[in-house]
Amino acid sequence: ASAEGLAAAAAPASFSLCSSAILASPGGARVHPDPSVALMTLTLFPVRLLVAAAMMLLAWPLALVASLGSAEKEPEQPLALWRKVVDFLLKAIMRTMWFAGGFHRVAVKGRQALPTEAAILTLAPHSSYFDAIPVTMTMSSIVMKAESRDIPIWGTLIRYIRPVFVSRSDQDSRRKTVEEIKRRARSNGKWPQIMIFPEGTCTNRTCLITFKPGPVLTDLPLPPQDTITWTWQGPGALEILWLTLCQFHNQVEIEFLPVYSPSEEEKRNPALYASNVRRVMAEALGVSVTDYTFEDCQLALAEGQLRLPADTCLLEFARLVRGLGLKPEKLEKDLDKYSESARMKGGEKMGIAEFAASLEVPVSDLLEDMFSLFDESGSGQVDLRECVVALSVVCRPARTLDTIQLAFKMYGAQEDGSVGEGDLSCILKTALGVAELTVTDLFRAIDQEEKGKITFADFHRFAEMYPDFAEEYLYPDQTHFESCAETPPALIPNGFCADFSPENSDAGRKPVRKKLD
Repeated sequence: ASAEGLAAAAAPASFSLCSSAILASPGGARVHPDPSVALMTLTLFPVRLLVAAAMMLLAWPLALVASLGSAEKEPEQPLALWRKVVDFLLKAIMRTMWFAGGFHRVAVKGRQALPTEAAILTLAPHSSYFDAIPVTMTMSSIVMKAESRDIPIWGTLIRYIRPVFVSRSDQDSRRKTVEEIKRRARSNGKWPQIMIFPEGTCTNRTCLITFKPGPVLTDLPLPPQDTITWTWQGPGALEILWLTLCQFHNQVEIEFLPVYSPSEEEKRNPALYASNVRRVMAEALGVSVTDYTFEDCQLALAEGQLRLPADTCLLEFARLVRGLGLKPEKLEKDLDKYSESARMKGGEKMGIAEFAASLEVPVSDLLEDMFSLFDESGSGQVDLRECVVALSVVCRPARTLDTIQLAFKMYGAQEDGSVGEGDLSCILKTALGVAELTVTDLFRAIDQEEKGKITFADFHRFAEMYPDFAEEYLYPDQTHFESCAETPPALIPNGFCADFSPENSDAGRKPVRKKLD
């Protein structure tokens, strides 16, 4: 898998829902509806929109009455008869709304576990807001941003399912959210089940990406669940809604898998637990898994002057950073400290023990993997400046010029901060995560006075004048990269390819130092 492979995994997949009205192609192409959509837009679309709006207005007073009182108060047990009636009516209204929207049949496989059997439902793949279908069918609580409660009508319907609200303005919100999930999950079925989307972002259903272990409580059983819906980084929400309502028929299948009870080892290792749950769900879906994460998507698809090429090793580097427990937020704060330490060494290379001390982590197999990424010659010595440049890219992928400025401070001459062609080559190779890169033409274009050296101010001026300089000067013949999954790249000196295949998942795998095939 490669940077382009990751982009394809994040882009729309090829599929058709019962007709050719909704089609998407790999690689991020826009949706091209067939001519029948024009007819549907004038006939079926407004009718469905009106019915859906009517159903929400019908549900609103019921949800308003049922959600009165403190949201923190534990639900009464057993539920009063009137609440059971309201719950039944709301489910019926929501099902009518989905039916009117073209979801005539929702096939259900398996049995939903009772709240006393499993307090948490994990749902994957997470594809779009159409994942609300299983939410309204089960009336499970979900974790969502606090601002949603203030949306007219919809906010009232949301409050009825007693969600766990997350406030982006509260720095302590993450801890409070986890504590609230634990409190509800350990109530022995008194609270509604909590539905969690462990991928943490939307994908196109071609594979399951890494599950975030944080929300998975390792002493609780989980019933995995799947739903087929839409895509991420494709058409916008309103466009998808329009095209879906123009479809005459849409079919959804929800599968409830048996409750997954963690082993003692999984209770001690949340990452292993999340990985094994994902494997069970992937087997039921008949899809593969990939160790890419949402953060990898941000890295590979970040907008900036330097877009990562297909054969970058920075995705592998980012995985190793996560494996070492290095948090991007803390790393970003410490970048200046790391860069000053690297500048003081002035290119003097170091062994793995000193490398570990610089990053403040113990020597381990993961650290040796990271070390070998920078030890291209196999001498057992690396330049800390290269690691700092790579860390800067991982922590702030879209801020290219910030990374280049940091690099100039480390590589630049003491008198004027200038660098020569060789240093510029090293900086850009590391920032792109490639083994070979020709920068002669770029250097000459920047060094118009032919001084044989350039400063960051020179580089910045050039980047402002030519924002697409990378495509023209660094890889003009590689506008369309081949994925590693399709065409294995030539070996780079340290033998690494950013391989995120199922066989190389973190859980229980052997270190992959010096991979040679």
